[in-house]
Amino acid sequence: MTATKPMERAAPAPGAPRWKRDSGLWEPAGLALCAALALALAVSSPPWVPQQIWGMCAAPAYAAAAVAAWRRPGRWAPLTRAIAVAGAIVLPLVLLAVLGKAQMEVGVVERAGELLLSTGSPYADDPRQVSDFNPYLPGMALFGLPGAVSGDVPGLGLLAGPRLWFAVCFLAAMAAAARVAGAGSRTRPALTLVAACPAVALPLAIGGVDPPVVGLMCLGLAFAGRGDGGRAGVALGLAAALKWTAWPALPVVFVLLAVRHREAVLRCAASAAGVLALVSAPVLLTGARACVQHVVLYPLGLADVPSSAASPLPGHLLATRVPHGNAVAVGALAVCAALMAASLLVRPPRGGSAAAERIALGLALAMLLAPATRSGYVIYPLVLFCWFRLARPGADGADPAPARAGTACRYGRLIAARAPRTPVRPPCSSDPHCAGRHPRRGGTAGAAGRRCAVHRQPGRREVRHTARTEGRRGRTRFAALARWSGLLPGSRSGSGSPSGSGPGAGTRPRS
Repeated sequence: MTATKPMERAAPAPGAPRWKRDSGLWEPAGLALCAALALALAVSSPPWVPQQIWGMCAAPAYAAAAVAAWRRPGRWAPLTRAIAVAGAIVLPLVLLAVLGKAQMEVGVVERAGELLLSTGSPYADDPRQVSDFNPYLPGMALFGLPGAVSGDVPGLGLLAGPRLWFAVCFLAAMAAAARVAGAGSRTRPALTLVAACPAVALPLAIGGVDPPVVGLMCLGLAFAGRGDGGRAGVALGLAAALKWTAWPALPVVFVLLAVRHREAVLRCAASAAGVLALVSAPVLLTGARACVQHVVLYPLGLADVPSSAASPLPGHLLATRVPHGNAVAVGALAVCAALMAASLLVRPPRGGSAAAERIALGLALAMLLAPATRSGYVIYPLVLFCWFRLARPGADGADPAPARAGTACRYGRLIAARAPRTPVRPPCSSDPHCAGRHPRRGGTAGAAGRRCAVHRQPGRREVRHTARTEGRRGRTRFAALARWSGLLPGSRSGSGSPSGSGPGAGTRPRS
């Protein structure tokens, strides 16, 4: 008798995160790399700027988290993620608020809130220097309203400042996206893993404006993956009212809904347009020229004052070191936009995860080729590409195809190879290593597989015993009918014997 061996590896448990690996070296190595990046930023930054302070706080925290992950090998254990989040986000956020230091974007948003409260428009009419420009859409000024309303009240610097509300909006939107996507218990590990990444932790601590935008984009994609066009439009409309970097997500979501849920496209477009008009229309009616100068001309490098975004990326190098390089960079952007639009028509995305990857690719190309760009824009492709993979494998709205495992029994046959497409492991099973195995090897016949009578499937012996019992009952009834049919009048036997005449007369049929 040969032993049972699995022919195909069973699928991972529904609650197992996708970032798990067999080796325990991945997590300490990744945290050590984050510590090295934070230390390099602290060394290369000018003295006492927010980036240097963040690096000085985050580098020891990442190193301590790496040591904790090394000594207590677990998959993003609570102690590891607590050390990383506290040292990379909470500590520098509070320290920078106490010292009164923040990124330049925080001052821009605070000034926009004050202008919106006093004049009705967040844009200055005649900007003359870099600090006078506001390259964000009108919705971003709403984060500056609490500080403008509170004024100079002592003790409200952190609570009324924009950077706290940037972080709150990002965390709330990502948590809601995880809930919509069905992450369940994986919400907290996935959210802390994304937040602790240096590309996300840095803008959260120093006051970057991009985290709330990408958080609302993920929320809209999660709703779109489920076919809820109305709520997806509301979330994407709010993101589009904050910054232009959210606008490429709108056509991708429209194509996604047109492929899977055609009736939801109009609801998504109407809700997004309604939210965008509600936030931006009053500002555009009062100062459309100033809005175009701040939001369109200044980011493209076409204003009288050059943009302060000067990361050494291909678009900026073309604009500064090549004759007519600005026009070349803008033309390259237009070509990339046309190619992305053609890819949507040729191969449209069919799920929320695929749509997020397509948006991440487009934003990465725009970040590389824009004449005025920042390296901090890497948060968009990073979060969009990784979030749906971490939160839930089947975040596309449809349930993923259940895994099937074919197992060879001692007779050389395949068990469950032609079975209906049902999950190999019942939801009530507590042992993730028993799925798809033969009952003799501790599979579905074990204690883990018999906890629930609804999901328990009978073993091979039970099926064989049931079939044998039903067949024996049928043969017994047929034999009794044949035995007593000769006693009826007009039977062919002509005698009272049950079997009639012939060589087999007097013998009973088998039962």
